[in-house]
Amino acid sequence: MNALVLPGVYAPQDDTELLAEVIAEEPYEPGTEVLDVGTGSGTLALAAARRGARVTAVDVSRRAVWTARLNAWLTRLPVRARRGNLFAPVRGRTFDVIVANPPYVPAPEARGVPRGRSRAWDAGDDGRLVLDRICRDAPALLRPGGVLLIVHSALSGPDRTLDLLRAAGLKAAVVRRRWIAFGPVLRARKGWLRERGLLDAAEEREELVVIRAERPL
Repeated sequence: MNALVLPGVYAPQDDTELLAEVIAEEPYEPGTEVLDVGTGSGTLALAAARRGARVTAVDVSRRAVWTARLNAWLTRLPVRARRGNLFAPVRGRTFDVIVANPPYVPAPEARGVPRGRSRAWDAGDDGRLVLDRICRDAPALLRPGGVLLIVHSALSGPDRTLDLLRAAGLKAAVVRRRWIAFGPVLRARKGWLRERGLLDAAEEREELVVIRAERPL
């Protein structure tokens, strides 16, 4: 979690740490191929590489790609960072493990298309702007027995994530939960989230979930 983070790149936070814990519990065989989609600083990619995996990290942000490459160089870990939108840079490839800490914070429509640093957290009116795309496209990139690990907020519909992944033929379940204090973005949106019915009036914490989905052999 002590990654170097260039300005404008999403810094590792509670969601990163929670998903890293689950990554550490996955069994890895020699030559396991891992994809970290939306890598940010590369922290999760490095966590998988420390387990002996061959890791490809993808991010739409140039600064994030540079950051992930720099952290891989500093730690001497085998991570290949590629720039592109979600799965576009790895089209035609398959993986044993896919990990994702995507944008998932619900955002008022008035904010428009996420730009700059906000691309790391803003995810449309329901928080699923990127989550739904991952649920739709990731299953086809998993090898038989492959695993998809996603972390996101309970505000962003974990049940929908489970339903979409199960509909794609994966065995999916919530494997980790954690309550955390609101960060600056959610504190600023408390009123709007309560108007939408996503937060109770007295609620001052956010629940994070990690979903594990496995493709049958």
